[in-house]
Order: sequence, then C-alpha cells, then structure tokens
Amino acid sequence: MFFCRLFWLLLGLLLACAPVRAAQPSIVVVTSERSASYDEVISALGDKLAQGGYSAADLAILTPDELRKQAGLLPRLWIALGTAAAQILLNSESKAPQLHLLQTRHSFLQISTRHRQYSPVSAIFLDQPITRQLHLLRLAFPERKRIGLLLGPVSQMQEPAFRNAATDLGLSLDSSLVERGESLYPSLQRLLDGSDVLLAVADPAVYNANTLQNILLSTFRMRVPVVAFSPAYVKAGALLALYSTPAQIGNQAGKVALTVLQGSPLPAPQYPADFMVSVNAHVTRALGLSLNEVELTARLRRIDMAP
Repeated sequence: MFFCRLFWLLLGLLLACAPVRAAQPSIVVVTSERSASYDEVISALGDKLAQGGYSAADLAILTPDELRKQAGLLPRLWIALGTAAAQILLNSESKAPQLHLLQTRHSFLQISTRHRQYSPVSAIFLDQPITRQLHLLRLAFPERKRIGLLLGPVSQMQEPAFRNAATDLGLSLDSSLVERGESLYPSLQRLLDGSDVLLAVADPAVYNANTLQNILLSTFRMRVPVVAFSPAYVKAGALLALYSTPAQIGNQAGKVALTVLQGSPLPAPQYPADFMVSVNAHVTRALGLSLNEVELTARLRRIDMAP
C-alpha cells in the first residue's frame, strides 16, 4: 500500500512539473506581408469569429518566415492572404482545408492548378463578377451601349465571358488585345474611337504604374469614362470603380470560417459578396454627368440580391 501511494504521488509530481502544451489555434492565417489592408482583413475576420463565440486564442497570424519556424501546427482551417502565402500553403502536406484571400480569380486558378493538393482548397476572389461590372455600367450610363475592353495576356481569356454577358444585357463589346512588350496606345486609340465607356480589367501588362496616367489622359480627352477595379484608380482620374474593401473580404472569410468550424465543408471558390462603388466627383462634373456613389452602390446591391 505504501509503494502504491508513493507511485501515485510521484506521478502527480511529474505531471505537475511537465511543461503545459499550448492549445492549438483553430485557424492559422498566413499573411504574405504586413500592411494596413492585410491588417484590415484580419481585424474583420477576428470580429466575425468573436461574434461566433471564438476568442483571440483560436486565431494565429503568421508570416511565411514565422510559419517555417512553427512545427506541429494542426489548425482546423488555414487562411492564406496573398500569393506568397498561397504558394506556401499549397506546397504543404497539411490535410486541413485552406481558404485563399486577396487574389484574383485568374491568379488563384493559375497557382492552385500547379500544386498537388492534399486538402480541400477554396477562395474568395479579389475581383468582381462580370455581370456585376456590366450591371454597374447600365446603371451609371443607361444611354451608353458600346463597351471597350483593353486586354492583355492575363485577361484575354475573359473576353468570351464578357462578350456573352454583354450580349445578355443588351450591350455591345469591342475588345483589343495588347501583346506583351508592345505599345498599347494604338490599340487604345482604336478602341476609344468606337466605345462609349472603357471598362478596365486587372491585367499588369495593360494597367500599371507606367501606363495608367497616359490611359486616363487619353480617355479624358476623348470624353470616354473609365470604370476601374480599384479606388486608387478613381483618385488617379477614373470616373468609377467597383471593388470590395479588405474589411468586406475579411467579414466574408469569417462567415466561411465559422461554417467550417461548425463542421461544414469548404464552399466552392466565390466572388466577393459585398462591394463598394466610388465616384470621382471632378471627372463627373467635367464630363457633364450626374452620379452618386451611395445611390449606385445601393441600386447595384438590389440587383445582386434579386433572384
């Protein structure tokens, strides 16, 4: 009896002195960089998780370098912010599902198809669905039917989808392809001659820091409004932009994360559910137009919610 009591006493002392293993986070976010927009996504994600009853201990945020130093992480969900984080997670052999954020549809599909996937993978795209973009054009410019599309090597694959959607909405589409390395201005000039509106599509070979100002000056001189995909373009001189904020993306990611933590499978890759419309008031007045970004956003949301 003495030795039995001694055994349990020693076992209790050993367990009391053993290091306590930190609880595993339910979600690990791998962020490609530290920036205000990335932090905004993470903050909105955390707020949504808190509404679902999860605490800060359930969420870990790591850079790629920090992730390499962390061994044995077993979250129930991985979230990748940006391309660098996506590549690291897609190369991992973790079986936990992955949700990818802050990538365009093209970028996500291109990266994900290059990697062998050991786990379910999904995404919330950064770009907007084509029909939503074209509905905005109809709301903002009901009398303008000819849409110009300047495409590059990345965006040219979207041309048939844009053309079909435009036809369904009673719009005509004229597109021009800019090959890599060639000047885009002859194509732009030809396109503007027959277009009422220029719809900008994210393609680094067409819209970049070296080309943007000249594109906006050319369109302004010809009084062809530009509808872009970023509020930064509106500040630079585009008339309109349709985009989703980092907070909207983070909120949507939080909703997806809660369903996964509750036992549901990852949903299919999806476009942003919520969005904003920005208007450049100076360009609006200069072109003799009358546009209200709050009204446009509300009307577009109503169209989005219609069955």
